[in-house]
Amino acid sequence: MADNKVWQAVKPYLNGGASGMMATCIIQPIDMVKVRLQLGATGGPLGVAKDIIAKDGFGSLYKGLSAGLLRQATYTTARLGIFQQITDMAKKANDGKNLPLWQKAACGLTAGGLGALVGNPADLTLIRMQADNTLPAEQRRNYKNVVDAMTRIVKEDGVGGLFRGGGPTVVRAMSLNMGMLASNDQAKEMLQAAGFQGQTAVLGGAMIAGFFASACSLPFDFVKTRMQKMTANPDGTMPYKGPIDCAMQTLKKEGPLTFYTGFPTYLIRIGPHVVFTLMFLDALNVYQKKAGL
Repeated sequence: MADNKVWQAVKPYLNGGASGMMATCIIQPIDMVKVRLQLGATGGPLGVAKDIIAKDGFGSLYKGLSAGLLRQATYTTARLGIFQQITDMAKKANDGKNLPLWQKAACGLTAGGLGALVGNPADLTLIRMQADNTLPAEQRRNYKNVVDAMTRIVKEDGVGGLFRGGGPTVVRAMSLNMGMLASNDQAKEMLQAAGFQGQTAVLGGAMIAGFFASACSLPFDFVKTRMQKMTANPDGTMPYKGPIDCAMQTLKKEGPLTFYTGFPTYLIRIGPHVVFTLMFLDALNVYQKKAGL
């Protein structure tokens, strides 16, 4: 099996998607709180979580899980698979040596952008489902599940509606994956050079990657969330003409620090998701190597 070219080509994508989906099952409640904070909820992460549970029950923290898993099955499958493939190609061109940081960053940017294009429909659906209960009762869409949400979005907005906010989604994914994947590889190499091996190096690299992924991507995530959540004004016009207009209006009316609204929650959400994803990915690779796959 290890010599099977088809398996070797498919393995990075399968492992990437599986690791992302397992991490999402753990992180979903934190993601729900993060979205609510970005959409204006007050009271801090714990206060928002208590409010969600009090109003809608504990299960509501997992609203949108089906869309979240679909997003990982598309977006993370693509980005981690593409990153592994182009990194391997770059290493071959570099005579098998470790890549310099700028090349790792370029690989992360490329993988993130391409993966985001694949995953945008699921990402949009996830945001819509999580934000629905924050709308006035008469404006709620009341999606039953991810299939119902996607079907209605296509009926109401056309196929292009699934890619609303695609620009900031791609930019956000490029920044996140540059911070995550480049820093993870670089940190692991530095930790191993310092004498740390095995799970210590994997965990250390993943934790550093989680911080840089969060710091690089939150402003873009903020704009993306606002673009995907927006509804038409009473006169039929949309609040924002595009992501740049959204960013400029936010900067002018609310100030630059607004882009880092909910940063502690975002870090708590993104950081563990990155850590779990990279740890699961490493575990899958180790298991498959031992099993001769």
